[in-house]
Amino acid sequence: MNQRETCARPTGAAVRKLTLLIAVLVLAVHFSSRAAEAQVSKESGAYAWVNGAHLWFQSKGQGDPVVVIPGGPGDSHVYLTPWFDELAKHHRLIYYDAFGRGKSDRAKDPKEYSFDRDVRDLEGLRKDLGIEKWSVIGHSYGGMVAQAYALKYPNSIDKLILSDTFYDGEMWQENDDNSNREIKNQYPDLWDKLIQLRDSGYVSSSPVCSELYGEVPSGLLYYYNPANAEKVRKDPQSFNAQVYYQITGADGDFLIGGDIARLDFRNSLKTIKVPVLIIAGRFDRVSVPRFSEKFREYCPQAQFVMFEKSGHLPFVEETKEYFQVVEEFLKNGK
Repeated sequence: MNQRETCARPTGAAVRKLTLLIAVLVLAVHFSSRAAEAQVSKESGAYAWVNGAHLWFQSKGQGDPVVVIPGGPGDSHVYLTPWFDELAKHHRLIYYDAFGRGKSDRAKDPKEYSFDRDVRDLEGLRKDLGIEKWSVIGHSYGGMVAQAYALKYPNSIDKLILSDTFYDGEMWQENDDNSNREIKNQYPDLWDKLIQLRDSGYVSSSPVCSELYGEVPSGLLYYYNPANAEKVRKDPQSFNAQVYYQITGADGDFLIGGDIARLDFRNSLKTIKVPVLIIAGRFDRVSVPRFSEKFREYCPQAQFVMFEKSGHLPFVEETKEYFQVVEEFLKNGK
């Protein structure tokens, strides 16, 4: 044994210390990489018993109650946080996961998922929480739930905010058409694979098709600045494709069907008596401005705001300006 080997060989105590150090470092890397997911999974909240199912909800802050309806259909509350926490400074803010989403109960049969149930469950949640009236914010698909809710339960709502949403099935079909144009133009290789699958008889809800759609960067369709997609919280349990395709139809990424195809609020919006704020993003390639602008005609009593440097999530891309508008409306909107 030469001197270099003797100096290089650690003692038993040193080995134990080195082993412990490595273990600590491994654990640190593991937990840091899972930090965001752990934050989601350990998020505090409670459950309400609504129409035969447990619905998860979370209440923050004090003041006039405001509930936020997630989009999808199929999304949980996760992507809305922590952005809407801003409202908890002056209001009682309520997040929730609708039936089949996030931490709420799942259906034994996907046919249990429906647009009407989402509307009824929102009213059931209000009653369970003992709230007389609340302001309702609906984002994307959640805005359609919010419109139906305001029309069906006018005495339960104080103010209505529709953010980056749709007023009928035709507008949603344009979402499909425009999204697919973008994919075809920007990702032709992926598009060709998708068309090959469709030519073989697969539809949107087929796992091979939905997985291929999952390869499309969200920055392409949802953001003014694609890099902003990295700001949104992720959670493997936050989206339920069964809910999405049950409500939008089995081929919902190409040809809208299901409950969505039957929705049309255009002739009803003008009858809403509570104050209404409608928000859109200039670079929204999902809820496209060509259609969003028509809200001015269908809901003339509403305040309409277009965010010029936003896509489908202006609360992420123009956060300060977005919540200034929302807060001012909640405080003084008429």
